Amino acid sequence: MSELSHKVAQWVRTEIRDIAAYHVPDPGDLIKLDAMENPYTWPEAMLTEWQQLVRDLPVNRYPDPAAKALTVELRKAMGVPDNMGVLLGNGSDEIIQILALALGGSKRVVLAPEPSFVMYKMIATFSGLEYVGVPLNADFSLDMAVMEQAIQQHDPAVIYLAYPNNPTGNLFDEEEIEAILKMANGLVVVDEAYHAFAGKSFMNRLGEFDNLLVMRTVSKLGLAGLRLGLLAGPNEWLNEFDKVRLPYNINVMTQAAAEFALKHIAVFDEQTRLIREERSRLFAEMEKLDGITLYPSAANFILFRVPAGRANAIFDGIKQRGVLIKNMKVSSGPLADCLRVTVGTQRENDSFLAALREAL
Repeated sequence: MSELSHKVAQWVRTEIRDIAAYHVPDPGDLIKLDAMENPYTWPEAMLTEWQQLVRDLPVNRYPDPAAKALTVELRKAMGVPDNMGVLLGNGSDEIIQILALALGGSKRVVLAPEPSFVMYKMIATFSGLEYVGVPLNADFSLDMAVMEQAIQQHDPAVIYLAYPNNPTGNLFDEEEIEAILKMANGLVVVDEAYHAFAGKSFMNRLGEFDNLLVMRTVSKLGLAGLRLGLLAGPNEWLNEFDKVRLPYNINVMTQAAAEFALKHIAVFDEQTRLIREERSRLFAEMEKLDGITLYPSAANFILFRVPAGRANAIFDGIKQRGVLIKNMKVSSGPLADCLRVTVGTQRENDSFLAALREAL
């Protein structure tokens, strides 16, 4: 070991050295159906209006630290109850990190079902918290007996429930989430990143449980490049979390662009409707193929299982035909032999279906 390597090993925490950095592949010229993005761009008239607005942005000044004007638009667009508070983050990732910093401490636990959003575990690890993953049932529903046992044993500071779940796409049973809210001493964060495609939400139930918070992002609406997340819930919680939020975490461009876009929410509602329609069509076409197992989705992606041992070959075959999807890269466990495709435009989905048929 070199002297530099020795110093790195001496000072960087062991749990950080033992994990891999979050990797995002370069799609190049491939049709990009791997990251749950909205495939539609803004209408030309809307782009022209936005370009005129950009010219007058005071980028030489710090942004509004409270993002007041943007928060007003977000509250309307997201249906946040009037008596609930809102905290903004640089994507939902920063909000998860803020919660970890505020709730962290010796032997504090973050708990979530598995498989689920990888950042719950990664940020808990970054922050020195213990992470406990609770396995889902074979159909990706909650195993309530195991969940209850884990909550009683670990008394988690926060439980994350992705609703719909990522990467499986399913909605957990509403009554089971209620049961978790009642049995948990700590916070329960219902992560509604894909709420626009789900038709169900816990947003209107804020205040019914004193430990319920709802987290959302504008990424899946079609604003992934802005990096903007939202946490809604009682001000008693959010006022404390705001103390560890870094100043000016929502930059001038993001505030202006998101505020402008949300005033045109009807555009994104229509795009969301098109994605839901394409999701149904894509699912129906994939059902006709032999050798794959589909999992119902309330999100903008579809998880599917291919014949044992063939996931890598089928993924590569699809990629060679010009389409990039997500390879779960798991040889055992609940996601073994699974691939995930984002719902794109009709043309993109047709290209994927043709590539899948040939790769199978």
